[in-house]
Amino acid sequence: MQRARRAKSKQYRDVTMHTGEQYRDAAAHTEGKGIGMDILQECRGAKVIGISAHVRPDGDAIGSGMALYLFLKKKMPGAKIHWYLESIPDGFTHLTHLSEADTEYRKEEHFDVFFALDTNAERLGGAEDFFREAAKKVHIDHHISNVPGCGDVNLVVPDASSTAEVLYGLIPKEDMDTEIATALYTGIIHDTGVFQYTNTSPKTMQIGAELIGYGFPFAQIIEESFYQKTYLQTQVLGRALIESIRFMDGQCIFSCMDQEKMAFYGARPSDLDGIVNQLRNIAGVHCAIFIYEKEHMEYKVSMRSDEYVDVAKVASFFGGGGHVRAAGCTIRGTMHDVINNLSGQIALQLGQ
Repeated sequence: MQRARRAKSKQYRDVTMHTGEQYRDAAAHTEGKGIGMDILQECRGAKVIGISAHVRPDGDAIGSGMALYLFLKKKMPGAKIHWYLESIPDGFTHLTHLSEADTEYRKEEHFDVFFALDTNAERLGGAEDFFREAAKKVHIDHHISNVPGCGDVNLVVPDASSTAEVLYGLIPKEDMDTEIATALYTGIIHDTGVFQYTNTSPKTMQIGAELIGYGFPFAQIIEESFYQKTYLQTQVLGRALIESIRFMDGQCIFSCMDQEKMAFYGARPSDLDGIVNQLRNIAGVHCAIFIYEKEHMEYKVSMRSDEYVDVAKVASFFGGGGHVRAAGCTIRGTMHDVINNLSGQIALQLGQ
């Protein structure tokens, strides 16, 4: 099916991908030149444009979506721009145009161009059909598991820290403003753990420095959107840490939140963000796993690791994806089934 759809779209460019030195060389943000894609050229003549990212949007999905939305609104005032988000998590009130995102997936017209950001088509949720039915599909991403892309035009940059970083290279400097810079900075800090994860490169740090030059309160944004937790979220985190279990001679750790516990606390999936990172911070742990029960005997899996485990490879085995050090998937079965299946794949890498 996918091949058939692409065959009909040969008027558009083939897959574009930059990796390694090619990306670092091409990513220079000078004279308005991007890294392999001209957004306005891709939208030339379009009257209705859509933008969306993955379900359960994180800071990168929200920040990159807003940045592209604001850029297109500025440069294409005659076009209708629709930006879709599944939900709006807490902690992003500093993004002043967040209320303009459509969380109900209303569709009034056929899309001339639709952008899928930070995800493959299958994880677009309510926007998946909008994307697939669009006259032109554009995919911008940084997940290695999403190579080569799901659109007619694709820019997947695995060496970039975030989709926000990729977009920074696509927005001409003369069109950058404080609101777009704030959105991009939000995306970058969330996907890099405020510049501490291994996906942070010298280029990422340089971009971050240039963005804060636009004068937004970056320290407040980091505190409120990344570190600050509600009392409920802190309770859930404490429960997950107390009930965590180490295995494989302490090299791995997991914790689980089933539907009964989530109901007890009144917790939503967004309240579980960051738990797996805290598990990974425990000394001696090479791979951390956090799972929560989405439906009866269906678990959402999040994994974090160090250089000893490629969790993207593990997630891909179960139909998921992500990055080498941060990835996820969904697995059906009991909690024990899920952990046993994951540990079998992890053990292959740890030589167990």
